[in-house]
Amino acid sequence: MRTKAILMDEAAMKRALMRISHEIAEKNKGVENVVLVGIRRRGEPIARQIRENIEKIEGVSVPCGSIDIGYYRDDLQPMSDMPTVRRTELPFPVEEKDVVLVDDVLYTGRTARAAIEAVFSCGRPRTIQFGVLVDRGHRELPIRADYVGKNVPTSRIELVEVRLPEYDGETGVWLMEPEE
Repeated sequence: MRTKAILMDEAAMKRALMRISHEIAEKNKGVENVVLVGIRRRGEPIARQIRENIEKIEGVSVPCGSIDIGYYRDDLQPMSDMPTVRRTELPFPVEEKDVVLVDDVLYTGRTARAAIEAVFSCGRPRTIQFGVLVDRGHRELPIRADYVGKNVPTSRIELVEVRLPEYDGETGVWLMEPEE
């Protein structure tokens, strides 16, 4: 794959995540009942950044955890009869909470569906909301994000890469296309 365009640099990502943080606080009329749940892998550090932003805005520390949705995916072939289930780290109850799922890219909607199922396996929240850094379209399920950093129309052969220091050593969003 080769770079077709740089969609967001570090500053643009920070602005988008700050805007999402404000929108979460506004939609929920504060954050007293809000918990953030990052979808592994890149949703985790994005959720932590939103938590830090909300703390600056509201002066309140919002609980933040993560889930691994691999076990709940319906579009992946099982690797074995005994799938490896990674830890779900929710150091708080989700019962009657306003859960905000956080991910890097929304594409077909299958990851979001699996994440919703994973949250329900931990309890029954009051609401489930969904925030993404990039919405690239091409939904296969009736899923939409409540909070979107950037909408980017793409073709199915293109790839949106969110790069974060924790995994990639750099920060930004790239649109990639196949080599010719």
